[in-house]
Amino acid sequence: MEFVVADVPDKERFEARDAEGVLAGVLTYQVTGPIMACTHTRVEPAFEGTGAADALARAALEDARAKSRTVVPIDPLLGEWLDRHREYDKIVARSTRRIK
Repeated sequence: MEFVVADVPDKERFEARDAEGVLAGVLTYQVTGPIMACTHTRVEPAFEGTGAADALARAALEDARAKSRTVVPIDPLLGEWLDRHREYDKIVARSTRRIK
């Protein structure tokens, strides 16, 4: 399934929407200077297993990379995703402990 992911800075989140514009999920964050702390990822039940979380994570990481930000993965889901996508290691702060 294809998703359109957009940054909504006034809500401090990325939103994934399907082709009809239905909200599939969100990834929330907080930016402080060059640091982007990713705090939570939520996928709507109807969209679980469709790639919405992957689309959100990829969009957030690509945005951080383009803006020369360091990502702090507070959200365990994003932390697990990053374990499988080592191409983002250079912009991820991995010395912090994840809360489970």
